[in-house]
Amino acid sequence: QYLSIEPLVRSVEETPDPIPTTITGTIPSWINGSFLRNGPGKFEFGKDRYTHWFDGMAMMHRFHICEGNVTYSSRFLRSDSYISNSEKNRIVVSEFGTLAMPDPCKNIFARFFSRFQVPKATDNASVNFVKYKGDYYVSTETNYMRRVDPQSLETKEKVDWSQYIAVNSATAHPHYDREGATYNMGNSYGKSGFFYNVIRVPPPGEKATEDSADLDGAKVICSIRAAEPRKPSYFHSFVMSENYIVFIEQPIKLDLLKFMLYRIQGKSFHKVMTWDPQYETIFHLVDRHTGKQSEVKYRAAPMFTLHQINAFEEDGFLVMDMCCGDDGEVIGDFTLENLRRGPGEEMDKVNFYNSLCRNLPRRYVLPLTVDEQTPLDQNLVTLHKYTATAKKTKPREVYMTHEELHDDELLQYGGLEFPQINYNQYNGRPYRYFYSCGFGHVFADSLLKMDVHTKELKVWRYPGLYPSEPVFVASPKATEEDDGVVLSVIVTPREEKSTFLLVLDAKTFTELGRAEVPVTIPFGTHGVFNEMG
Repeated sequence: QYLSIEPLVRSVEETPDPIPTTITGTIPSWINGSFLRNGPGKFEFGKDRYTHWFDGMAMMHRFHICEGNVTYSSRFLRSDSYISNSEKNRIVVSEFGTLAMPDPCKNIFARFFSRFQVPKATDNASVNFVKYKGDYYVSTETNYMRRVDPQSLETKEKVDWSQYIAVNSATAHPHYDREGATYNMGNSYGKSGFFYNVIRVPPPGEKATEDSADLDGAKVICSIRAAEPRKPSYFHSFVMSENYIVFIEQPIKLDLLKFMLYRIQGKSFHKVMTWDPQYETIFHLVDRHTGKQSEVKYRAAPMFTLHQINAFEEDGFLVMDMCCGDDGEVIGDFTLENLRRGPGEEMDKVNFYNSLCRNLPRRYVLPLTVDEQTPLDQNLVTLHKYTATAKKTKPREVYMTHEELHDDELLQYGGLEFPQINYNQYNGRPYRYFYSCGFGHVFADSLLKMDVHTKELKVWRYPGLYPSEPVFVASPKATEEDDGVVLSVIVTPREEKSTFLLVLDAKTFTELGRAEVPVTIPFGTHGVFNEMG
């Protein structure tokens, strides 16, 4: 039973003024705030089309929930990329997979030389909503973010990380501690090599009254040297527990020489990333409070991970849960050409479906106290409830194997991605549940709740309905980890304009209510719940 997912990657119009939704069932009256989501929403300008799904222009969506009612609004991010592309009615700024062609009006010499300029990074921030010092920003993986108003979705100023600290990029998946500080990771590159940097932005202080971006006090607390200076690893997120940060150096490599040359040859960015399984995966352990890096290198078989689930410390071990795949070739496959194929076209025959989202949850257990006395070649994971292993192979080196964080039952729902937990209460601490999307398709076609103690699943799945990343909101009187609701935006490519916000009871994983929107919403990336927003 195949279906064209082309509507999920079709450009849409924005809805700047909030419109009412049609409620079925009940939306609990205690939910008070805005569910904000981000993702690509426009895939062409004039005759130019983007080649890669990640390249679409960022569109912000807001479901405002108050006393059982829901309104919907959306706006394109007015990034420099969006504005210059709109004014010229063609693609002027290079994105991840699309190379902007030189201006056709310029003469042949100017055109030849324009190939040699370093590409300007894009500020098309379509990946996530993030928070620094109490302000909301939309973010992607370049050095630029955009501050936004979480109420009106209005675009504010562009913020360049490199103006504040010595990094030239930052991820769209920061972590937050209990005090309100934000942690992130970014790259830097100089004469002394390539570094992965851990960044800390302090909690909001006595906030000045003026309405402006504030990253003052941002610091690099640790710089981790890349194992291969000319082939640093791509990373999308990192691990954080109460006392540690772990950076995972994975074998998706960025070829820096190719990166410099790509402009001259007119190739797009994603071609400079290669899956290179001759390299192992290296886990770098950093003390979150002192920024001190452990001298022990923890290694594992080649794998790649985009999203962390959670991590916590237990009896001298750091337990890390994440969604992983064993084959990183897929990152270039999200081309719009692949996604736009009709039902039954080549797409089913290619292994595109099968390879694309077969990421599965796994658990690594890292021993925190490894020294000269630690014996070689024996399993150091003495906590009997875990089957993951860790062996010291030589001084200051430990090799880890993982435990599958699922049973065979999960496989009938495909891969598992976009994991979310009760973050405010349980991030960095022992926990029991996570919520995620099941990928029986190129795009998610189920919502899953996993009990990590028993590996049992609860599932929400209906043919033709495609859910987004589930976001947990705790109820005000919560006493247990899963007291609350799970919010997800469901897109319905079969029917025009019947997208809805789904509200599930997090405990039972059954539907409480839905709010239907008379507009078409494209498939998105990540979202957050902004209380009282």
